[in-house]
Amino acid sequence: MSTATNDGESAKAKKKKSSAPANRIISDAVYEAELLRLQTEFVKLQEWIRYSGARLVVIFEGRDGAGKGGAIKRITEYLNPRVAQVAALPVPSDRERGQWYYQRYIAHLPAKGEIVLFDRSWYNRAGIEKVMGFCTPQEYVLFLRQTPIFEQMLIDDGILLRKYWFSVSATEQLRRFKARLNDPLRQWKLSRMDVESVYRWGDYSHAKDEMMVHTDTPVSPWYVVESDIKKHARLNMMSHLLSTIDYQGVEKPTVKLPARPVESTDYQRPSRELAKYVDDYAATLVEG
Repeated sequence: MSTATNDGESAKAKKKKSSAPANRIISDAVYEAELLRLQTEFVKLQEWIRYSGARLVVIFEGRDGAGKGGAIKRITEYLNPRVAQVAALPVPSDRERGQWYYQRYIAHLPAKGEIVLFDRSWYNRAGIEKVMGFCTPQEYVLFLRQTPIFEQMLIDDGILLRKYWFSVSATEQLRRFKARLNDPLRQWKLSRMDVESVYRWGDYSHAKDEMMVHTDTPVSPWYVVESDIKKHARLNMMSHLLSTIDYQGVEKPTVKLPARPVESTDYQRPSRELAKYVDDYAATLVEG
């Protein structure tokens, strides 16, 4: 599989890419309509997963600021959180550091009828841990050797495993970081490690390339999502994921509602004075 992307692509690939016509950005109306269609399909996929007992794991990796979180948010917006769960693990505890490396991730794998989306995964070892020196060279080499075996075990057990790498250019990444810095609602998304990723762009590129060499296998391939245009990246990734799974519509039992609420003749509501009601804040916003 070719790994030529914004993340350190070859000169030949860049030349070929530059000869293509510039990307045209889709309109907001087209984006919203297609996003809703794809989200509807994800609801169908969810119901098929529940009905068939399938297990789906989707791994989201890539540069900081590449749009992984935004894609996950759009996928899960209308899904049942009891079926589709997001695993975004924090820094490992002292106890977890003493475990087999994959152990804490295994605890988040889906049971029958479940979907788990990993917002970063065991591939932390091939990225930030490798670049920042949070693992030893021996641990890193062991990871590259064990990961294809580990993923083969998951697939052999029937898990549907999909891996996506979100690729973003250095210029666009920096622009997004600056936008976060000036946005009080998103400042929490900008960390010291994000800043380090700017200064260590080349190191992360080399780490990504080496990771791809060892873990981009025929049974567990990486799919690269070009994400300089966020809306395009979301639609592209969502459409591709749906296309890789042979799901079908599931017939649901018909639910009949009464023509009007059923009133109980022997029920008397307690006095309103006995309850503590939330103030009608919205009423203070009404003009006139």
